Amino acid sequence: MNLDYIVREPENISSITPILFMLHGYGSNEQDLFSFRESLPADWIIVSFRAPKPTQFEGYSWFDIDFNNPEQFIDLDQAKEVLESVLENIMAITNKYGLTRNKTHLCGFSQGGILCYSLALKYPDLFNYVACLSTYPEEKLLTDIVKDKKKLENLRFFVSHGTDDAIIPMEWGRKAADLLYDLSCYFTFREYMSGHGVNQKNYIDLMEFFSK
Repeated sequence: MNLDYIVREPENISSITPILFMLHGYGSNEQDLFSFRESLPADWIIVSFRAPKPTQFEGYSWFDIDFNNPEQFIDLDQAKEVLESVLENIMAITNKYGLTRNKTHLCGFSQGGILCYSLALKYPDLFNYVACLSTYPEEKLLTDIVKDKKKLENLRFFVSHGTDDAIIPMEWGRKAADLLYDLSCYFTFREYMSGHGVNQKNYIDLMEFFSK
């Protein structure tokens, strides 16, 4: 499955040019996180994917969600399928630009963040900085993650959550800290006085994370 995406290219691209892949949340689109691009490093390639499934409103989703059933919150088969599609598209775009010695980063909000946890922990050799915003690590998608601390040492996570998030509960978001701590991953976990979104302080901290 070829995913639609938009891209910002730097003036010069070489085999070591960093690239950041963005995965938006449920009911949104590729323009959402792409608005961050003005504050991100100018020498990075920025790719923002559009999820493949139209929602009943004007946005898109990566997989179906049942908001009324926490036990079956995600459609697991759809999530696994789209996870493979995202990985294939990441590899195809990386090859297209001839990136062989670069760093590859991820930024996901809500539903997109669920996929970012899975991608980074299943394929840690492919990624570096990983930002997971207003989301949580879905255990059902993390059954075969890498647990070798040596293989995880190049990952850096930035995890943020709003204390008043009514979509994904704060307790779900906090599971990330326990998971990443148990895996001995490098991570920053931040809570903000906000709902299901990224407030100004969160944004500033996120940009600082990506500028290191």
